[in-house]
Amino acid sequence: MRYESIDAQLFVQNRQRLNALLKPRSLVVLNANDIMPTNADGTMSFRQNNDLFYLTGVDQEETRLVLFPDHPDEKFRAALFLRETSELIEIWEGHKLTKEEASQVSGLPEKQIFWTHEFDFVFQQMVFEAEQVYLNTNEHTRAEVQVQTRDARFIEEFKQKYPLHRLERLAPLMQHLRTTKLPQELQLIQTAINITERMFRRLLTFIKPGVWEYEIEAEVYHEFLRNRSRGPAYSSIIASGPSACVLHYVDNNKQCKDGDVILLDIGAEYANYNADMTRSVPVSGRFTERQRAVYDAVLRVMNEAKQMLRPGNLWDEYHREVGKVMESELIGLGLLDRDAVQQQNPDAPLYKKYFMHGTSHFLGLDVHDVGNKYRRFEPGMVFTVEPGIYIREEGLGIRLENNVLITEDGNLDLMASIPLDADEIEELMNR
Repeated sequence: MRYESIDAQLFVQNRQRLNALLKPRSLVVLNANDIMPTNADGTMSFRQNNDLFYLTGVDQEETRLVLFPDHPDEKFRAALFLRETSELIEIWEGHKLTKEEASQVSGLPEKQIFWTHEFDFVFQQMVFEAEQVYLNTNEHTRAEVQVQTRDARFIEEFKQKYPLHRLERLAPLMQHLRTTKLPQELQLIQTAINITERMFRRLLTFIKPGVWEYEIEAEVYHEFLRNRSRGPAYSSIIASGPSACVLHYVDNNKQCKDGDVILLDIGAEYANYNADMTRSVPVSGRFTERQRAVYDAVLRVMNEAKQMLRPGNLWDEYHREVGKVMESELIGLGLLDRDAVQQQNPDAPLYKKYFMHGTSHFLGLDVHDVGNKYRRFEPGMVFTVEPGIYIREEGLGIRLENNVLITEDGNLDLMASIPLDADEIEELMNR
């Protein structure tokens, strides 16, 4: 991996936290993600299953973890299965983890690490002692799964081989754990953020009229890769002019024009953890009066929203309150009529015409990380804050986004050092 080694104590602690949530005599199975095909003999880059990585730190395909903390035999209280290497694999694909290396990465003793071809034998020593078995599925509310995952295939196989075992859902437990970050996780997120800051400062001296969006994207990749990142945490949005009003614009194929504002929604990935930042900057280096008015309005909403990210608040209540702040700003910009707002249908607020997405989402191993919106905000949770105003009739879209950690007495802006104020943006672009 490109990233620096991670202290295995993080993964030991994560397994201990999960074991504490399990019912007595429970067995847990997690599988690596598949390597997905493209065409002919092509494949996509491998990305580890985040739950498996969270519990092992192993970033390798064809990996499987089985946990059974109450097994009578200490050796079978955890089992990590790895793809066994060979001379042929070494020649064509490179090095794979040895059992000793996997022990160092995961914190599991070598006696609990096996090759994948040993799975059936070892698993039978474990499964018949279990009262229930926790299996994993993707339960993210925004997920659209159109291919069968390795986890899904294993569920079918398990039901055929062991039809009388009681199954439990692992996803709610993993969501509960992953929502609140441990200190070492926060360090990894902060590293991704620091790389993102270096990238953004680089772009401020590069963007100018005539530059193409894909040239900006090339600068992004250059800065990310040279800082041990695998690359962007998600498809980079580099949207100049009217394209900034397309929320998931990723074509990045237009030339930046004098007078345009360019919306940059870009974050680095580091050690599978993610940053998620948005900035809107003037291509010419100076905002027009109207652009500055909209920019400052978005920034005020952002600052108000950050104040609401405090322990004890609830997701829906938070978003409703942010909506009220946005209504006021849109009225001030002449985009909404105050009387019409007072008479609006509360289930279809008028501000949604110009601000149609949510203000925040969980952030962590997934960019839109797992979490339950009905759970009150707690210290250790990390959220994005990303209000925006999109005026299609003016060809102007502005969004600002930082990553915020909930603390015991409020919150901490993890992106506080990244330029945000319009005056600072202009100064850096014209230095």
